[in-house]
Amino acid sequence: MRLIDRKTVYLQETGMPMYIHEHKEWPAFSWDKELVNGKLNQVHRAVGYLMGRLSTIGFDDKMAAVVESISHDIIASSEIEGVELNNEQVRSSVARKLGVQLPNQAESSRYIDGVVEMSLDATVNYDRPLTHERLFGWHSCLFPTGWSGFTRIDVAQYRTGEMKVISGMFGREKVHYIAPSPERVGREMERFLDWFNSDAHNGYVKSAISHLWFVCIHPFDDGNGRIGRAIADMALSQAENSKMRFFSISHQINKDKKQYYDMLEKTQKGDCEITGWIIWYLDCLLRAIGQSDETLSKVLNKAIFWQLHATTALSERQHEVLNLYLDGYPSKLTAKNWAKRAKVSPDTAARDIKDLVEKGILEPQQGRVRDAFYGIRCSDSILVVPMPEEP
Repeated sequence: MRLIDRKTVYLQETGMPMYIHEHKEWPAFSWDKELVNGKLNQVHRAVGYLMGRLSTIGFDDKMAAVVESISHDIIASSEIEGVELNNEQVRSSVARKLGVQLPNQAESSRYIDGVVEMSLDATVNYDRPLTHERLFGWHSCLFPTGWSGFTRIDVAQYRTGEMKVISGMFGREKVHYIAPSPERVGREMERFLDWFNSDAHNGYVKSAISHLWFVCIHPFDDGNGRIGRAIADMALSQAENSKMRFFSISHQINKDKKQYYDMLEKTQKGDCEITGWIIWYLDCLLRAIGQSDETLSKVLNKAIFWQLHATTALSERQHEVLNLYLDGYPSKLTAKNWAKRAKVSPDTAARDIKDLVEKGILEPQQGRVRDAFYGIRCSDSILVVPMPEEP
């Protein structure tokens, strides 16, 4: 006699997979603690290394790194859902709300300010309880007009209709997931919030579970992914007991978007044993921490540079343009680009650059004399060479 499990019987009888929330164990998630703890040890070591590097710089430089990290997170979380935000507007909005001064700040739209407020509320106010009202406020930030594209949606309240995640052309749709019925949403969210606010739960695994659990409930008409990732960020801040975010999980998820959706769908069509999801999420976290080194290196190099040249006589114009390139201005450092950014004549730009070369701040790079470009000498061992394509 061949034994057939409950999931197979359900599939045979209905033609539909048995989703995670339909299992009797829901939401009592389980996982292989040995495997997960091994991965957690790697995460803790990576975070410890990152914090060690940050300990060498001052508060203002740390805040500059926070602005970059949170900006990347906000932009990427929206891109995952196909929503493009203006990079400079997001960066400027984050900086203003955190009290950080940036050169050439851009004016931001009310919508971008709202999205930034949601993200900062999750990370800066990580120690406050997560409530229905707080989630409704975040939802209002994402959909201030009551419309999602050309569709009118219910804002600042849980959905009242069925929710399916589908893809494909009309008439040939593929159903990836069916969320709990609307009658269950209120009860499911009560249970989720009780768990999230419990003192018994903290750490990086909480971030992985909270994101999965929230998007499985799918409580809103739209915006569930972005709010779910904000909740995951809130759990990360709780894990580190810090209002400062130095790496972006959403930025990494956006780079691994296909794997993200594939793993999410596989988990949602499985039972409550979620080792695979947690391991994938922690691996993603490790990549995000590694990626933050690039942003952090800019901040560290800038801090080292100005410590080294604290007493060097520089003009205000030289100071401003050097800062621009140390912040990652996307063009080669040439006399032509210097003149363009400083709004001076080519001769004045050439004199500025000649002076900085003589002071050991700029170092000519190999190339034709006519198209000479320069690297910025931060220290004996660090040379920053802006090399992207011309804008």
